[in-house]
Amino acid sequence: MERIWAPWRTDYIFNKKSSDCIFCLADDTTLDRDRLVLHRTPLSLVMLNRYPYTNGHLLVAPHRHTADLDSLTEQEMLDLFRIVRLCRAILNKEASPQGFNIGLNLGKAAGAGVDDHLHFHVVPRWNGDTNFMSVVADVRVVPEGLLVAYDRLLPHFAALHE
Repeated sequence: MERIWAPWRTDYIFNKKSSDCIFCLADDTTLDRDRLVLHRTPLSLVMLNRYPYTNGHLLVAPHRHTADLDSLTEQEMLDLFRIVRLCRAILNKEASPQGFNIGLNLGKAAGAGVDDHLHFHVVPRWNGDTNFMSVVADVRVVPEGLLVAYDRLLPHFAALHE
């Protein structure tokens, strides 16, 4: 029998989640790699999803803690969508997916894992990336480690600051 290891999912499986909001980060960028933060604007941030559906699954959130879509300012909405578009372009260049799922889940009933801070998912997709593991065992196989993905994507975001 072949074993598939995904130790980073242990906290998720056993519900050892922090009570702190994963999107409410201080201005200290020294922890960005540990927190998987790839990019910040004055209004938004991009991070790798710690529990991804596929390689390169990104999350885009406003800095301001809100779950209310109607409370976003025009500037926040524009910045969020610009960053979502940027994420799609970077993933398209770096990973050559055949499609994308892009969206947000508002509320627990809609599937939001973090339901008190709205965030967009940018999920690259490839034909056949849903296989028997997802269908039969409710397990996803993500072949690339999180920090490997982080290190591969970071230069694309860092180039924006040059």
